[in-house]
Amino acid sequence: MTEPVRVRFAPSPTGALHVGGARTAIYNWAFARRTGGTFILRIDDTDPERSTAENTAQILRSLTWLGLDWDEGPEVGGPHGPYFQTQRAGNYRVALEAMKANGTAYPCFCTAEELERKREAARAGEGTLGYDRTCRALGPDAASARIAAGEPHVWRLAVPEGRGDIVVDDAVRGETVFPASAMDDFVLVRSDGTPTYNFATVVDDADMDITHVIRGDDHLSNTPRQILVFEALGHFVPRFAHLSMIWGADGKKLSKRHGATSVEAFAEEGILPEALLNYLALLGWSLDGETTVVSADVLKAEFSLERISKNPAIFDAEKLEWLNGVYIREMTPERLVERMLPWLEEAGLTTAADVAARPEWYAALVPLIAERLKRMTEVVPTVRFLFGTSVELDAASVEKALATPEVASSLERAASALAGLPEWSAEAIEAALRSLPEELGIKPKVLFQAIRVAVTGSTVSPPLFESLALLEREAVLSRLATARAAGEA
Repeated sequence: MTEPVRVRFAPSPTGALHVGGARTAIYNWAFARRTGGTFILRIDDTDPERSTAENTAQILRSLTWLGLDWDEGPEVGGPHGPYFQTQRAGNYRVALEAMKANGTAYPCFCTAEELERKREAARAGEGTLGYDRTCRALGPDAASARIAAGEPHVWRLAVPEGRGDIVVDDAVRGETVFPASAMDDFVLVRSDGTPTYNFATVVDDADMDITHVIRGDDHLSNTPRQILVFEALGHFVPRFAHLSMIWGADGKKLSKRHGATSVEAFAEEGILPEALLNYLALLGWSLDGETTVVSADVLKAEFSLERISKNPAIFDAEKLEWLNGVYIREMTPERLVERMLPWLEEAGLTTAADVAARPEWYAALVPLIAERLKRMTEVVPTVRFLFGTSVELDAASVEKALATPEVASSLERAASALAGLPEWSAEAIEAALRSLPEELGIKPKVLFQAIRVAVTGSTVSPPLFESLALLEREAVLSRLATARAAGEA
């Protein structure tokens, strides 16, 4: 095929964007970018009860958060719009009229009751599986008269008699053969005039000149029917690529019981967009079988359908968390502060104005915490002690580190040593405190753990001396006094 690549992602706005849908979008986007093609976003909003504007907005928001941009679609427009199925009714009418004219569509007047009786007979071994094409034998005059009389009817595809096997040359699964004899004359347009999925999707893909359909393999059974519609419309059949499903670690289809499954849920849990994009891209595709950190730029330059695996992908939350930590550590201090700010603001710890006023302080904070972070949700509990004059002491930590008389007196000595420092820096603080354990006759771990709990509220914190240096001296001395009183209580 020599046509420029045109691919589409066509989500149904019936809920949040699931990671399976996000991966499909990523593959379509990456393929378009690598080939210099066009990536189209189309909203298949034909489910009137579940499709909502809120869900549509959420899908657009999630795709944008992931860093995916589309060349045609909602918010950007394009020459093949509208890009919402509910706004394309006229296109479906035009396509149906064309099929009526070339004899590939015919009206069916069989009632629901009649069809159910035929299905029951077929299940009992008396009749044809699928629709028996009763109405296909009607002459055009008889059919027109019944339509004119207002008799309810649907429109069905006239599957060509003697049509050979339908062969799908799938870019992922290889050649898949469907016997045309197993295809019944399925419904294109319902009696209320609304198109079925297999009709609307093909009309849209044909109108938009889609060259490749990259989607989940749950759609594979629809493919032979859609090929027949493409042929009936006289349009070229796009190349299909069906992606294997994503499973949980238990080997079952990924669902909410496995934890977060939507893009926005992962964002709320502190996963970075570039990490999620990278991880989802590797759920079924690989750069070279070894590389795990694949940036968006590399993905756009190197993605290919040939490297997509036909085996189901297993979603590993721990690996995603590990990869997220990699991206956190690779950020410049300025970039990580920028990413931390919304979390810090939401917790009421700081403001953008404070960050702008103290860039050196925030830059010094980054190396103390970056190595420890796996999710952005960990930022606030990790650095909370650095904001404000006091800190809430964890009861268990107080019991473990402060509840002995010698510790209380050692905190008083530490406070005296720190109060007299001419310079307030990590190096000066460490020099002042390192000699105290030997002077006091206690183990260094006992003293430093007590100071850590006193100043941070917990036995776990970023490096101690550097953390003390980031606090005001008066705040450190005040916390040491408070902790000494708590230990003596």
